[in-house]
Amino acid sequence: MRLSIPGPSSKGPTDKFTGEVYLNPLQSAEDPSRLITAMVRFSPEARTHWHSHPLGQTLHCTDGAGLVATRDGKVIHMRAGDTVYTPPGEEHWHGATQDSLMCHLALVEHDGGHTATWLEPVSDHDYQAAHTANT
Repeated sequence: MRLSIPGPSSKGPTDKFTGEVYLNPLQSAEDPSRLITAMVRFSPEARTHWHSHPLGQTLHCTDGAGLVATRDGKVIHMRAGDTVYTPPGEEHWHGATQDSLMCHLALVEHDGGHTATWLEPVSDHDYQAAHTANT
């Protein structure tokens, strides 16, 4: 057993995020584990781009209010304490609501070193529509 020290905060890259996003790596996969864990902090209106994960993703909201949306229009409004799972290959995005910060733990497993396929930014129209979606 060993203590894992979180990595330093870094700003989320603009080719994967819209708005102010900060990442703290918590656990990197060390053989035989494939688990990668990070704490991700989103300012209001900040969000990921569309993406998918080869082995799925688990998000656990620790603070604030956020959204997780899929290509088929399903939207989950999450708050502190909520856990959301996106299955392998499902294109989705997640981020903070318009008026709240949001922090979540992101847990993914790598598949031969691959953790995500990153796609285009979420349009402002799709982001706004997610706020009014009933799920």
